[in-house]
Amino acid sequence: MEFGLPMESYLERYAYKYLALYHALRDAILDGRLQEGERLPATRELARLYGMSRGSAAQSYDMLLAEGYVQALVGSGTFVARGAARVRGESPCSTPDPVLSTWGRRLIEGISTADHRSGILQPVEDGQGISFIGDRIASDFFPYPEWRSCLNYAGSFSKEPKPEKLSAAGYLELRRAIAGHLRFTRGIQAEAEHIIMFSGSMQGILLLSQLLIDPGDSVVLENPCYHGIRKAVLSCAGKIVPAEVDREGIVPDHWNAKLLFVTPSRQYPTGSVLTLERRRQLLEWARVRQAVIIEDDYDSEFRWGGRPMEPLKTLDDEGRVVYVGSFSKTMLPGLRLGYAVLPEALVKPAAAAKALYEPVSPGLLEQRALARFISKGGYGRHLRRMTRLYGERHRTFCREMEAKASHLFNLQPGDAGLHVYAEWIHGTEEYERFKTAAGKKGVSFRDAALYRLSPGPPAACFGFAHLDETDIIEGIDRMVRAWKDMQNI
Repeated sequence: MEFGLPMESYLERYAYKYLALYHALRDAILDGRLQEGERLPATRELARLYGMSRGSAAQSYDMLLAEGYVQALVGSGTFVARGAARVRGESPCSTPDPVLSTWGRRLIEGISTADHRSGILQPVEDGQGISFIGDRIASDFFPYPEWRSCLNYAGSFSKEPKPEKLSAAGYLELRRAIAGHLRFTRGIQAEAEHIIMFSGSMQGILLLSQLLIDPGDSVVLENPCYHGIRKAVLSCAGKIVPAEVDREGIVPDHWNAKLLFVTPSRQYPTGSVLTLERRRQLLEWARVRQAVIIEDDYDSEFRWGGRPMEPLKTLDDEGRVVYVGSFSKTMLPGLRLGYAVLPEALVKPAAAAKALYEPVSPGLLEQRALARFISKGGYGRHLRRMTRLYGERHRTFCREMEAKASHLFNLQPGDAGLHVYAEWIHGTEEYERFKTAAGKKGVSFRDAALYRLSPGPPAACFGFAHLDETDIIEGIDRMVRAWKDMQNI
């Protein structure tokens, strides 16, 4: 798995990169994100991740070593020293009470809400031939033998887990493993007790919407945004407030709302990365409005360029941000597991809501297996392999599109994710004709209009992760031929 630190804010405060890295690592050790005995990346890897020389990274380690925060073992690496991390416990600062919906308040009071709508999504058809619709992953490269071993281990339990491990919140050991993974790779100081498991991230988004939205409440959504979030808000009779997106992510405003959904690490679907300045503006808005921000970090695990981006959650010191993650894009397609890292004030309401639907978290066998898969390092190795593979396919797609189809689309490729957002160069009428012509050539892709809250310029989303190099090239060639056929009509 790739190491992650909230470096942007440190680079702003310190003139030299080695000082920024030193303070980022020191703070991560002191607040418990990096645990006693945890192995730190090699200086070469740190230099690659954060755009500095290996000498600067080594200087940061030397300072930590001199002050007793780390220890170096010859031939083994650098580790967090014993006793260096602060004992983790309750946060020293109190978190605000959540602004619950009427449904949420009634739930806590023990009133049944069986008539609430579920907001089930309908699948989108892939079509025939070469499909660039990116809902699938390259499952042929999944480490099946290692996963089967974890499943066998999970199934070998001779007795039922303790009651606390059968709670609606999910298997405790998995939540602990996720907390460790997030501390190491995303810089989030997550506690297992603040994590709730869901049957996919969409279930979590819907449940949180039910908790926080009353009929008629204004809810801010990115425009464009994931259509599942829009459906979740509408299922709760929320009033959608569209927020425009540019090449730097969502454009902050003084919205009159109490809830915001945002994808800051990689905006869905455009791929824009939200700047540090805008992240801070969103948190200030939430503070002033006493609002909640739900951060959907849907496919940030796969990054093949640029510096790892710190989640909005790492900057949140008031308990305003809910961080939502998923294993649906990193594991097998049938493994529907998502999770949310909640502010302390929302843990009890969210746990009660989850228990209403599922008194015992489903898929305990898979949860046990995944906990072992993560803790034994299999998940990290799998992510590294898939990141290399997807990076190669991403480069192939962008290279071929730029060389052959730059007269059709402007790409917004980004540094991560499993699809590329592409703006159509010509008019709306030509775009509609092109979709039909490409379909006749056996090529399908997703019209980005699906994600817009209001009419906008034509654009497409091209998934590439599930296609090998030959299929990617053939699909692009067919699209080019489709355009040529249009010109000859």
